[in-house]
Amino acid sequence: MTHRFRTPSGGRVDRGATVSFRFDGKRYEGFRGDTLASALLANGVHLVARSFKYHRPRGILSAGSDEPNALVNVARDAARAAPNLRATQVEIYQGLKAESQNRWPSLSFDAGAMNDLFSPFLPAGFYYKTFMWPAGAWKRFYEPKIRAMAGLGVAPTLPDPDRYTQNYAHCDVLVVGAGPAGLAAALAAAESGARVIMCDEQAELGGSLLADTGATIEGRPASEWLAETLGALARRDNVTLLPRTTAFGYFPHNLIALAERVTEHLAAPGPNQPRERLWQVRAREVVIAAGALERPLVFPENDRPGVMLADSARTYLNRYGVRVGEKAVIFTACDAGYRTALDLQAGGVHIAAVADLRAEVTGELPARALAAGIDVRPGTVVTGTSGRLRVAAARLAKLKDGGVGPSETLACDAVLMSGGFTPSVHLFSQSRGKLAWDAAAGAYLPGASVERERSAGACRGVYGLQAVLEDGYAAGEAAASEARASAAPGRRPGVSTAPSTRAFPATADAASSEGFIGATPHARNPAFVKAFVDWQNDVTAKDIKLATREGFRSIEHVKRYTTTGMATDQGKTSNMNALGIVSEAIGEAVPKIGLTTFRPPFTPTTFGLFAGAARGDLFDPVRKTPIHDWAAEHGAAFEDVSLWKRAHYFPRAGEDMHAAVARECRAVRSSVGLFDASTLGKIEIVGPDAAEFMNRIYTNAWTKLEPGRLRYGVMLREDGFVMDDGVVGRLAPDRFHVTTTTGGAPRVLAHMEDYLQTEWPELDVWLTSTTEQWAVIAVQGPYARAVLEPLVEGIDLSKEAFQHMSVREGRICGVPTRLFSVSFTGELGFEVNVPSTYGRGVWEAIFAAGERFGITPYGTETMHVLRAEKGYIIVGQETDGTATPDDVNLGWAVGKAKKDFVGKRSLSRAAFSQPDRKQLVGLLTKDPSVVLEEGAQIVAAPGTPVPVPMLGHVTSSYASATLGRSIALGLVKGGRARIGETLYVPMPERTIEVEIVEPAFYDPKGERLNG
Repeated sequence: MTHRFRTPSGGRVDRGATVSFRFDGKRYEGFRGDTLASALLANGVHLVARSFKYHRPRGILSAGSDEPNALVNVARDAARAAPNLRATQVEIYQGLKAESQNRWPSLSFDAGAMNDLFSPFLPAGFYYKTFMWPAGAWKRFYEPKIRAMAGLGVAPTLPDPDRYTQNYAHCDVLVVGAGPAGLAAALAAAESGARVIMCDEQAELGGSLLADTGATIEGRPASEWLAETLGALARRDNVTLLPRTTAFGYFPHNLIALAERVTEHLAAPGPNQPRERLWQVRAREVVIAAGALERPLVFPENDRPGVMLADSARTYLNRYGVRVGEKAVIFTACDAGYRTALDLQAGGVHIAAVADLRAEVTGELPARALAAGIDVRPGTVVTGTSGRLRVAAARLAKLKDGGVGPSETLACDAVLMSGGFTPSVHLFSQSRGKLAWDAAAGAYLPGASVERERSAGACRGVYGLQAVLEDGYAAGEAAASEARASAAPGRRPGVSTAPSTRAFPATADAASSEGFIGATPHARNPAFVKAFVDWQNDVTAKDIKLATREGFRSIEHVKRYTTTGMATDQGKTSNMNALGIVSEAIGEAVPKIGLTTFRPPFTPTTFGLFAGAARGDLFDPVRKTPIHDWAAEHGAAFEDVSLWKRAHYFPRAGEDMHAAVARECRAVRSSVGLFDASTLGKIEIVGPDAAEFMNRIYTNAWTKLEPGRLRYGVMLREDGFVMDDGVVGRLAPDRFHVTTTTGGAPRVLAHMEDYLQTEWPELDVWLTSTTEQWAVIAVQGPYARAVLEPLVEGIDLSKEAFQHMSVREGRICGVPTRLFSVSFTGELGFEVNVPSTYGRGVWEAIFAAGERFGITPYGTETMHVLRAEKGYIIVGQETDGTATPDDVNLGWAVGKAKKDFVGKRSLSRAAFSQPDRKQLVGLLTKDPSVVLEEGAQIVAAPGTPVPVPMLGHVTSSYASATLGRSIALGLVKGGRARIGETLYVPMPERTIEVEIVEPAFYDPKGERLNG
């Protein structure tokens, strides 16, 4: 390799393993252990991107996940293309192909840079003011154009062929971050015997120690202590180490989501290896050791390639063996800049000058820089840079009397800036912890906690290696003690030495950039000079100050007006400077301006990680009943109901759906039908307090229901609206068999569990989902009893012994059964519950026994027609989330004498007794052959001027073979008082007259239910 920016030795890369890769089609070489960013810098490549709004040349700014500029597309093939990856986190491998984004026709010559020429006319919020005229132009012109131009990378269109797996894990202590604080915390917790998981987003564990060549711990180089510590942790059975793993979300009850990159760094991943793995970790205690992010400085033309964070330049040198330039100017507001200056000078980089924003410079590191012959300039600022595709010079000027003096131009190929460090409080904030402003630190620090967590090290404003190690160890020790109640203290790390740094700038505003623009001779018109605060969204200091002049005072409003902090980096490099500028502009303290919200994920996360195996057929799993195959063999047409495939109808030769349904309806009414009801939700409620629990969760009474009897139950939400319904059987004093709607099963179980765990934990009750354990076969029709009697053992099926709404346990065809005497058709009916494995066999036996009666299998469409003829509701069809029991004629199922149940208080609201509430009624069209459309609106009179008052809508509508005409159900305002009236259903081609009638069209007295 011939590139001159690689140091002759040093760094942690494997210099014996050369890796060839391509960037924008050009071949380069790096070493194993390089990131794409470090390998490009080693080859002298600084131009890597174009900015989002102005298409300005952009280079690598940082060395970690806070990188706002170097976003690239990495593609193994057309289907494995990942846009917007940070070059600072992409590990190179043999054959890697990366491309820059947001440029055309090339990176060095981008036609989109014309936007920069029009930048004076494109300030913050210009679209709010510009795109208001002419009327209608937004939808027809502006929005399509803006959407076409928006975005950076291009999302792949082909299906992702890679695997993503998901793990669930529990631990006593989760340590987030494997820098010195995290390592010390993990050591302390592990030595106490606690189960520890430690994760870090970098490929190597060690954090800042990976780039710290001058520190010693316990009398030896920090690198040796790091290797020994990691080895000791790896050998422990109670420790799990997860490199390349980002903690991207903190959720209630100490649930932390981790994204592990498993094969992204491999040239040839194994065929069964996942690309990424989602860890969902439930930890007893969490130690956040996320470190701190270096804060950039805001000065004119601070976005040229070659302008970089100072500590990142130090990382590239010490960790990767890469010099970021040959001659550097360092602009700093804290001691960290001097640490970089000393390391870079020792690494062969000429330091042209250190411009320190502070008027007085004292301390160990500045003194060492002066002793090393470095030109240190206190009270000095950078007033601009020059260079086309890479910085070529920087202008420096002294601060004088609130302004700046004459500028001096220094030739350089790198400008390195350090405005101090901002604690990384993202995860703490996500945990709902309260942040507290620390004026001395010039940053927000963790305050009051909500979850069982503690922060350690730089992320809570603790600096200096020894202090960080001690803080981390104390946090790990405390976490283990809390998690295990008894934890033996281990051995604390010994004394460490490292140059101390004053980490924060001396002023709240790291650099008042606009004061520099125009105060000194400048090659460009000041209107075109920009001092960037948010590199990713092209937000300048002028934009933020404009927002304050426009009247925005809260940082949340400034954020939305300017888009600062809204990019994928979530303001990691921009938020604190934006706060400082707003604070200075409006004369308010930072805490009064507020703080933007830190939302998960911490860094962009792939959709594949969240989807896991839930893709393709597994995205929406097909659930089949035990009788599904029999139905398919007999020609059933299927429909999707929730996640289930259900037989819709059973057509015979020459029949369409309407003919098949009419035949099936006639068979059930005149003989006997067979229906697969296995998809009904089923929940077993067991325990001494089972009846009391049922009494509280349902509207009607349950304590006096005798074992062996069934009852129809209605369940409400807290707001008093119908949530679900179903038939419930009491099998014993302490056991209920509950059925729910097919689609409502998981919702009902979650609802029950929620109340049992949070509202009524004193109740001694267990809830178990048994939906998949029981196959349910409904036998309906006048001959239902005759079909079942020869097959049933141990149950007297006579009319007197087994009345309607009863349940008995016995055997059918030698198989255990719970037999319900219940009907959803209005005919004599039974529901045969048998273990699922016997479902098809029992179905076939019943079908064979019923053949002499002309037994007919029927589907869901027939079931809908039969129940509508009886006026029975279906939750979700006759209810819309705003229906009370009385609205759908279920007022009789509300136990008015009950002390309480879920939703009871809401039912007493005045609005629920208004006479004009929508109520369920029957609808008969004047023309019996006309079938109304479901969802059609109902009005009082035809031809009413627009807007037409709507009285209600059609909920169910069918052609009834039994009645020889169409029928419908609907919700109509004051419906019961309107029975006998004529209303109208306006349709595009005509208006249909309907008569309001009682909703029970067939056997209204229920005389057929008991045979």
